[in-house]
Amino acid sequence: MSSNGHDSNGKNMVRRSHEWFGPRDLEGFLHRAGLKSQGFTEESFAGKPVIGIANSWSEATHCNVHLRALAGHVKRGIMAAGGFPLEFPTISLGEFFLQPTSMLLRNLMAMDIEEMIRGLPIDGVVLLTGCDKTTPAALMGAASADLPAIVVTGGPSLKGNWKGEELGSCTDCRRYWGELRAGTITQEEYDSLESAIYRSPGHCMVMGTASTMGGITEALGMTPPGGASIPGADMRRSALAETAGRMVVDLVEKGTRPSDIMTEDAIENAMRFLMAAGGSTNAIVHLTAIAGRLGYELTPDKFDEISRATPTIVNLKPSGEYLMEDLFYAGGIEAVLNRLAPLLHLDTITVNGHTLGENIADTVAIDDKIIKTLETPMYEEGGIAMLNGSLAPDGAVIKQSAASPDLLHHVGRAVVFENYEDMHARVDDLDLDVTKDDVLVMKSAGPVGGPGIPEWGMLPIPKKLLEQGVRDMVRISDARMSGTAFGTVVLHISPESALGGPLGLVQNGDMIELDVEGRRIDLLVDEAEMERRRAAWKAPAPRYTRGYGLMFSEHVMQAQYGCDFDFLVGNDPVETHAEMHSAG
Repeated sequence: MSSNGHDSNGKNMVRRSHEWFGPRDLEGFLHRAGLKSQGFTEESFAGKPVIGIANSWSEATHCNVHLRALAGHVKRGIMAAGGFPLEFPTISLGEFFLQPTSMLLRNLMAMDIEEMIRGLPIDGVVLLTGCDKTTPAALMGAASADLPAIVVTGGPSLKGNWKGEELGSCTDCRRYWGELRAGTITQEEYDSLESAIYRSPGHCMVMGTASTMGGITEALGMTPPGGASIPGADMRRSALAETAGRMVVDLVEKGTRPSDIMTEDAIENAMRFLMAAGGSTNAIVHLTAIAGRLGYELTPDKFDEISRATPTIVNLKPSGEYLMEDLFYAGGIEAVLNRLAPLLHLDTITVNGHTLGENIADTVAIDDKIIKTLETPMYEEGGIAMLNGSLAPDGAVIKQSAASPDLLHHVGRAVVFENYEDMHARVDDLDLDVTKDDVLVMKSAGPVGGPGIPEWGMLPIPKKLLEQGVRDMVRISDARMSGTAFGTVVLHISPESALGGPLGLVQNGDMIELDVEGRRIDLLVDEAEMERRRAAWKAPAPRYTRGYGLMFSEHVMQAQYGCDFDFLVGNDPVETHAEMHSAG
């Protein structure tokens, strides 16, 4: 293969990488010498498309720790297709080890990926991701740079097993944490869960945020068919990584960019999948941010329109019974999309060059208990409902598929925690004035107040109520909730309390009404009293005075805009080729 490719119009083009490695001048000399110093011969890279491998491997992100090995399989595919792989690291975001939340750094990772794509001598890129913020960050960065790209996720972990019970992280570790606090299991029993629930490489194996974002990536067409479901420990994931390496070379030769794949119709397909899967509420924020990079505005009303017209058909925890390993054996995300086909845009293009409809046409759902039909769904609507009302003028969300049906319309007295520290200090106080019919309210957990809109939204049930057998109650905040979490929890309330939104004005004893069917969350306080409280409200002191934290606080948008930075919306495509001459 020569150093030249051809675009779809038959024009002879010079690859972007040739501008680094082709010229026989001082700069070309230095670039070639830099590769040769690593042991590469000129024959290994000369005239070949250079493919970056953006690797979010890290020992501080356990979900991604196997990506180091997976990169080798991607390299094999790139070389088999006539390309030259160039692996480089990116920031890696793991929810377990980053404080206060990895979401604070999602935009930083997206910036890292975008700028590395822009700055390096590559013609295309494979993005290796896993833990839940790494996948949206990669898609955001790739969308903004708009160089040919494919995502390969690390896949879900195998099912946990404890005393004969199949466990899903961290839905079941949260459930048993409640039982420990209620006194129904011992500390020794709870400790023994630690080595039983996470037992293989991969991300959380419920339909949490990582699994949801993997499925969204497949629905968008940005990963090879089947790419979201294969367990991280399964050899077929290594084979898929090799396939992705071959595919990205073809994308480069054809000049196919992420913006050609992640069209408005593809984004709507992803929204359909999210609702049908009972997916994570976090995906609302991430998908909105990804769409914003591509020039599409996703509104809460659009999400709710899709939700009302899309049944929930995936029976996975935390909304259902099964786990990602079960879903893989039942046909995977492809089978889910096959059953959703009447609701999808099937002519959208995917990274393998085929349409979504072509990719899923022959896929069969093997187990109707796990992947239900549109005619016999788990729920008639999608898993997520979008709310507004006097408490959330700019919107809020609830995962209705993981909530208690008897609490979906509820009026209760507010029990207010001013911030996470206040909640942590008082929630288990046996003298806390709280009943099962009350509404727990937490402030100062939004994008600015958190900071970073942390996963604090699944407020723990007070200990005194756990001991009475209570396992759910209405909980409200401007925080997020882990996609693995469950309960009647209202999240992403906007505008957030730290900016003077109505949530920041709630007081103990106020009455709050949740009406999911009516899509409302209302603070039942008269306007005169609210005006008095607004006049007395004082903004909290800034959490940051320097560095990235200050930039985040000054530029992060609210949840309904995807919590992206205001200066990152839209894209600025990297030039993939310099035109030489027109063929013929």
